[in-house]
Amino acid sequence: MRSPHLLRAFLFLLAAAPILNVVPAQAAASYSPQQLRADLDALEAGIAATHPQPAHSVDPAQLQGAIDALRQRMSTSLDRDAAWREFSTLNPLLVDGHFFVGYADWRGETEQYLRDGGALFPFEITVDAQARVRILSALGGAPTAYAGRRVEAINGVHADQVARALLAHVHGDSARFRADLLSRRWWFFYWKVYGAPSAFRLTLAGPQQARLRTPASHARPAILLGEDDFDRQFAFELRPDAAAVMTIRTFSWPEPAAFAAFARRAFQQMQASGTRTLIIDVRQNGGGDDAMWLQGLLPYLADRPYRWASRYTKKVLRDDPAKHERQGEVLSGTVDTWAAPQTADPLHFGGKIYVLIGRGTYSSAVLFADTMQDFGFGTLLGEGASVRSTQTGGVQRIALPHTGLVLWAPRLLLVRPSGAATPTWLTPDIALDDDPLRPDAMVEAALAIAAARD
Repeated sequence: MRSPHLLRAFLFLLAAAPILNVVPAQAAASYSPQQLRADLDALEAGIAATHPQPAHSVDPAQLQGAIDALRQRMSTSLDRDAAWREFSTLNPLLVDGHFFVGYADWRGETEQYLRDGGALFPFEITVDAQARVRILSALGGAPTAYAGRRVEAINGVHADQVARALLAHVHGDSARFRADLLSRRWWFFYWKVYGAPSAFRLTLAGPQQARLRTPASHARPAILLGEDDFDRQFAFELRPDAAAVMTIRTFSWPEPAAFAAFARRAFQQMQASGTRTLIIDVRQNGGGDDAMWLQGLLPYLADRPYRWASRYTKKVLRDDPAKHERQGEVLSGTVDTWAAPQTADPLHFGGKIYVLIGRGTYSSAVLFADTMQDFGFGTLLGEGASVRSTQTGGVQRIALPHTGLVLWAPRLLLVRPSGAATPTWLTPDIALDDDPLRPDAMVEAALAIAAARD
């Protein structure tokens, strides 16, 4: 079976809003109850036509009840953002990072909003699974004296209450995953749910409680900076004691050959320097194209035959007479394509390998971590209980006809290479906490573990 392209974009499409002080270029279009219900019909039909097994993540009866309740609530006209606030209440219920209602182009919308003079929440934020809110940096990543401070209130509303209100619209496999996604998109969710005030009143916890008033920021958010910068997405560094660290923040890149060249240079440097320990950091890797790691990494790492999954279930989206497949069928089978190790390659790495995983590891990066773990190619370190080891994929973009919102739904279900049903969650071999304020700490901890095992 051909490896699916699990698009990075899926993980980061969200939105919605009521409130004052937004900066629209023109009055928002309004959609009638009939149009809104028609979009719900399209959403329901899209799920039925695309998803091979919704029960993988959601009780179908519960989902049907939620859709029916939404349909009953569609009694007044709504603009697009208000419609999203209603439709996206399905997102936490769907419990899958590949399965949600979002915006067609949240990045483009944000860029245009900023070009038009709009401003956003002034800080990058981290939220934990208990909805506690801390400041990471100024918006865009610049340092701030408030880094690490817990936020108690925002514009007179308790910060935990604000976080829970935003989390009610976030998609993902678990509360931990959804909190991580919200952390990276706080500014967007806040804008779409609470609006865009020109200034913010914040109360910060601490021995000396601080109250500050700060203007909204015109800076580009950190996630939008460097997404097209190769050197921000991929990094390699030789470390003391015959160690090296390779950071891979995505498996989605428009020029796969550039990644292949990057990996080959890294293994050449490791061979020349006598590297014995390799740390591969995919904590913030939201996925992409399986071919990037199957072709760009595994040949250097694998020492036995391997495959990227064991079984699949798929929904047939269109007739394929050559394969005797008919639209609408749900087909299951085994993944029988195995790759041979290339241990004769002079650049093949024979040292110890540690893979760092975290709350942001998803999609194709989970399949990579599964493969490394199931075949004993490397030891997984980091945080678990965030994403399923069995992943959905082949994500489809289904436009809702009136509001322009989008249903993202998978057409594939992929079981890890071992075929094991447990553990349900991607689980590290060695658990390590990951502090967003100290991202390098886990790397140092991994190097220390490797040194102790040497």
